[in-house]
Amino acid sequence: MSGHSKWHSIKHKKAAADSKRGKVFTKLIKEMSVAARIGGGDVDSNPRLRTAVAAAKAVNMPLDNIKRAIMKGTGELPGQAYESVTYEGYGPGGAAVMVETLTDNKNRTVAEIRHLFSKHGGNLAETGAVGWIFERKGYLVVSKEKADEDKLMEIVLEAGGDDLKAEESSFSVYTSFETFEAVKNALTSAGIEPDSAELTMVPSNGVHLEGKKAEQMIKLMEVLEDNEDVQNVYANFDIDEAEMEAIANG
Repeated sequence: MSGHSKWHSIKHKKAAADSKRGKVFTKLIKEMSVAARIGGGDVDSNPRLRTAVAAAKAVNMPLDNIKRAIMKGTGELPGQAYESVTYEGYGPGGAAVMVETLTDNKNRTVAEIRHLFSKHGGNLAETGAVGWIFERKGYLVVSKEKADEDKLMEIVLEAGGDDLKAEESSFSVYTSFETFEAVKNALTSAGIEPDSAELTMVPSNGVHLEGKKAEQMIKLMEVLEDNEDVQNVYANFDIDEAEMEAIANG
């Protein structure tokens, strides 16, 4: 899980910069539209939409944009129809990679994803090749300035959370898919607002990378996440934090 949490931290720093260019807005608008189309436009009864709306508010998306995205999903406004497609592959050093996309053209998307894997030391694989390594979980990040570890652990476990890990400047909280909302609400009720909260895919094992392979892996993650059709990228690499920071910022 360590590689997952370290990359997640870097990804959120990048997301803050990307949001200024509108990339994060575009992806979240797609996600809200699809969530509303599948589960309806009521945030209270649609967990996927509720999570997407919370993410949109976290990057200061205007409420009008959020409302329009939902209305496009429910059909109240005209909008593009997107299809959810997940691709699986291997990165440098054999790291497992899962790529979740929302696309209006599967042929274009698969060609682009295959090209990115190939260009950066990996390869696209068949469906099911690496999916078994990942489990959908809730993931929350709480700054160490906001909570004492013992108190946080007590709240998380009482609400049904699975695990809590201390990172450099924050705590990583893991929950099952089913208890994610309960844990998030318990933290908020206790006056502890998570820095981020999302449903994600957590690997059961990791592949340690360093040197050139580590550099290629980070680059692959970056170009995949930069693709306009890609919503989420998950991988089971583990790279030393200092090396990961140096590569990502280089």
